[in-house]
Amino acid sequence: MEYMGQTHTATYMTGPRLGGSGTPTFLPAITIMEPACKPYDTYPAPTPLRRSLTTLPWRPSAYYGSARVEPCLPNVGSMPDPQSTLNKLRDLDSIKVPPVFAAARNTLYTRYSNNDWLQSNQSLYQSSNRVRGASELLRSDSFRLCWETDDKTKRTQQDVGKKLGQRIGDIQYWKTEVQNEMDNMVAEIDALHKAKCCLERALSEVENTMHIDQECLYFREKRQGIDLIHDEVENELIKEVDNVKRIQELMRRTIQDAINQLALNRAALHELEKDAADKFIALNLDNIAHQMRNTSRGIHYHDGIERIDNTNSVPETWAKFSNDNIQRSQSERKASKDMRDRIEQLLIHSANLMLHYWNSVNNAFTDKIKEQVEAKHKIQIHLSKVLQEIFDMEKNIELIKKSIQEKELFMKVSQTRLEIRTRRPNMEACRDAVQHRLVEEVYEITETVDQLKAKLREAENALQHLLRTKSSLEYDLSIKNNSLFIDRERCMGLRKTFPMSPRVACY
Repeated sequence: MEYMGQTHTATYMTGPRLGGSGTPTFLPAITIMEPACKPYDTYPAPTPLRRSLTTLPWRPSAYYGSARVEPCLPNVGSMPDPQSTLNKLRDLDSIKVPPVFAAARNTLYTRYSNNDWLQSNQSLYQSSNRVRGASELLRSDSFRLCWETDDKTKRTQQDVGKKLGQRIGDIQYWKTEVQNEMDNMVAEIDALHKAKCCLERALSEVENTMHIDQECLYFREKRQGIDLIHDEVENELIKEVDNVKRIQELMRRTIQDAINQLALNRAALHELEKDAADKFIALNLDNIAHQMRNTSRGIHYHDGIERIDNTNSVPETWAKFSNDNIQRSQSERKASKDMRDRIEQLLIHSANLMLHYWNSVNNAFTDKIKEQVEAKHKIQIHLSKVLQEIFDMEKNIELIKKSIQEKELFMKVSQTRLEIRTRRPNMEACRDAVQHRLVEEVYEITETVDQLKAKLREAENALQHLLRTKSSLEYDLSIKNNSLFIDRERCMGLRKTFPMSPRVACY
């Protein structure tokens, strides 16, 4: 039987509770109600895996007791017989259980105590005091920090402006020094250039007397590749004009030294010009930065600019860089003046050293021509052998490619068989001897193809080496033909006559 508005978990549903006198009672005694008001935290925790209605704080066991039954049930029974008359409620004919609803009962047993209310208020007061104190301390620290940072920022900006002014003065000083050295270097470059031009005119007069010998040397300079050597023929040509050539070489060397010195002078001037231009730009930029204020136009945020370090020097190395450029320029100006004195002495000395000699070098040319003809013949023999080997190697490559192509059909059959056998259902997909052999066949064909491809690569590499050798032989053969033409036709044709009246004009 179930009363309206009650649950099966209510303790009074088990029947009336008998007092000590044996009279049935349906309401709890006063002594039983006192333990029910204990705080909920004094109740022992329920045992795991055991559902109990007497250990929960919101369902006390003292409100309604269960009905008493006869103590004649055996202890070994796990559950009383529900049809037994001993388990039925008794003495409930004229008394009805009051219909206490579940919502009212839950409200009654979920209210807080007065101590809980007081503790909650005290915790709120303490939290408010703590938060308010922290806020007041934060406001005080914030005001102090704002005042300190404003003062520090202004002093830092003033210090930066002062350092910018000092930097501008340093840049102006070194810019003036660099500009003065640039003017001196420009004048020295002009003087050295004039001396070099005078030496070049003297050299042109000497070269007129050595026209034939120079033609031979120039023709032989057109030799190519390995034939462009300093051989015996060239030694004989140099000996032929030993004295005149010495003067010419000295003049050319002096001219080259003058050219190198001019290049060094211009390099030093270029460094000075670059340094002056950099200082001009830096001076303008520092002036702009020095004149900039908080109310200036064109100021913007540049996030992350402080993390970019594009500096290349420190003040010491910066000043040393300009000083080194000036010292280098001064050193080059001194060397340039020494070069002008050397050119003047050479022009005076060369007027007395013009002697003419004619020594035969035809034998040297003949021996050289004979040697070149023999080398040409040997090259032609080797070239024919290489061409034959190239032909044989190409046939070998075609054979290997054909063999690789034939293996492709075997590979297709093996892999197709394996693919067909992958469709076997369930337990029929057995890794039998056929499967093992098919896999081995695929690996064997793959290994065979790899070996053939490796051999094909070796053959192709050998063919490329043969082709390069053929190209080298053909190139060397063309070089020999060119050298033969120069020595036999051009040079020997010019050496039939020789002018005997050279003159030197010295300045």
